[in-house]
Amino acid sequence: MSETDSFIDEVTEEVRRDKLFAVFRKYGWIGVLAVLLIVGGAAWSEWQKVRARTAAEGFGDAVVAAMGIEDAGARVAALDAISTGGGGEPAVRRAVTQFLAADEALKAGDRAGALSRLEALATEAGLPDEYRQLARLKAVILAGASMEAAARDAALAELAQPGAPFRALAMEQQAVALMADGKTDEVVALARQVLQEPDATPGLQRRVAQLIVALGGDPDAG
Repeated sequence: MSETDSFIDEVTEEVRRDKLFAVFRKYGWIGVLAVLLIVGGAAWSEWQKVRARTAAEGFGDAVVAAMGIEDAGARVAALDAISTGGGGEPAVRRAVTQFLAADEALKAGDRAGALSRLEALATEAGLPDEYRQLARLKAVILAGASMEAAARDAALAELAQPGAPFRALAMEQQAVALMADGKTDEVVALARQVLQEPDATPGLQRRVAQLIVALGGDPDAG
């Protein structure tokens, strides 16, 4: 290779290098930004996981401590005082404390307080639907005969819709309401439907079977 060719090659390589550096200077920040975003996103995700785990552990410890208090009224106060904020699902944690507080209020003789908590949960907009439906069902059961029949029937009819998470339990309560009205045949027919529900637990199936037998029916009849 002649000296002229070598010189041309060196100049060509230098030009290429200069162009490459120019591209890096112009667009290199994009690569740096991409790396920073990836690293920052991973760090943020990890921090969120740690925050949620810490909040869940703290919440669990607080609930255990509250439930360990001897007096039911004091347990209610302790449950109300638990912080449900932090990572994870604060609305669900609040629902858990309120369900427990309602049970403890009932044990303490505060039926109205327990019912009020359940009714509030049943209408809480930020709560997942299954929690609201559970609260509504528990409120209907707790209210019992004190609830207006039309309102009770409407609530149970909605809770017993196909696909509803507590359909079988709502149907059981419909049967109880029918029994109070003396509609024996309808009770037996509805109880048999409950036995066919795929979500009916063994305990629920046992209860409705006993109800059918008590009313003179046959649980195995079609």
